[in-house]
Amino acid sequence: MNIKRLFGKDMLSLWTRDLMITAAAVFFMRFGEGILGSARMNFFVDTIGITGGQVLWLEGIREIPGIVLIFIAALTMHLPLSWRAAVWAAVLGLGYMSFALAQSYTGLLAVAVAASFGLHGYQPIHPALGMALATEKTRGRVLGLLASVGSLAGIVGMGVLAITSNLMRSVSLRWFYIIGGAIILISVIFFLRLSKNLGATDQKQPRLLLRRRYWLYYVLTFFEGSRKEILGSFCTLVLVEQYGWKVWQLSPLLLLNAILGLLLAPYLGMLVDRFGPRKALAGSYTVLVLACIGYATIPNAGILAGLYVIMRLAQILNLGLSVYVHQITPPQELTPTLTAGVSVNHVSSVAMPLLFGVLIPIIGYSGVYLGSAALIALSVGFALAMRPPKPEEARPEMALAS
Repeated sequence: MNIKRLFGKDMLSLWTRDLMITAAAVFFMRFGEGILGSARMNFFVDTIGITGGQVLWLEGIREIPGIVLIFIAALTMHLPLSWRAAVWAAVLGLGYMSFALAQSYTGLLAVAVAASFGLHGYQPIHPALGMALATEKTRGRVLGLLASVGSLAGIVGMGVLAITSNLMRSVSLRWFYIIGGAIILISVIFFLRLSKNLGATDQKQPRLLLRRRYWLYYVLTFFEGSRKEILGSFCTLVLVEQYGWKVWQLSPLLLLNAILGLLLAPYLGMLVDRFGPRKALAGSYTVLVLACIGYATIPNAGILAGLYVIMRLAQILNLGLSVYVHQITPPQELTPTLTAGVSVNHVSSVAMPLLFGVLIPIIGYSGVYLGSAALIALSVGFALAMRPPKPEEARPEMALAS
């Protein structure tokens, strides 16, 4: 297979020293998360013994750090981008290791919130790093490459868990949290080896930033937050709680999803570069609407598993939202805007799981997915309203006035 033909003639030239180091850091972070992600729902239900409603409340509460991220990030905005990545990766790794200590629902909530600070602190750093390593024409491809590396790491992590949990079914899932968290800590070493000036700008970055002209980005990321947990944790919860899937059954599904992500993420990134974030996001949201309707109406575990894979692949196109922000912001406002977006995102990602957790006894699982489909349908209209600047209005020349 011709690699240049597969990824584009300039793809090989993208692999600079910093991109290779970033890819290594992302690999170890996603490797650890791959181990934990496969064991997560069974750990909640089988080890701790919580119910579906409690899982949704857990997901909502653990998102609370994302709301205050805009203020926490303001305290570290003066640090190099690589240092911030290392700090949040360390918090994430240590937080996940502490899951092994949880003995009750209250203890689980505490450690979940602790790990959540690291997870949400890193969220705006990841796309900022990727776009700092890309040119104007390769942003989608670089982000797609990093997504592909993350998928490869997830494959390794989920494969390790699938084999180990099947061969040694008596091993406590707590051990996987200790091992997964320790692997995430390895990424800290690589982040600290990145160039200190990566992502630096001539002008000082504002510590706090909320601008009216970025309202459409805030709206879209708000809607993204409202469906995030439903399309992630809740899908696997349905398979575990409603259909009795065990960790060695769920792991192959997550493994398949990671393999497809590995193979298709670069192509999906190229679609964003070719067609623009407007069409990519609108297409992604349309697929998610149809998949949610399927989840609400089809009582077949095999079909639901297939829909879950389709959902996860469609969500890769969400990188188009980061590309859109890069198009409409001057360089010094990129990271603060992404950080503000994470906080806006988490207003809804906290509220919706808590709301659906209360409503589940009334509307059931199908009602949760029909409600999610309606929210995503609203996102399609806002995505089509996106109007990136014309080429002659590119970022370097953008006015800074609100």
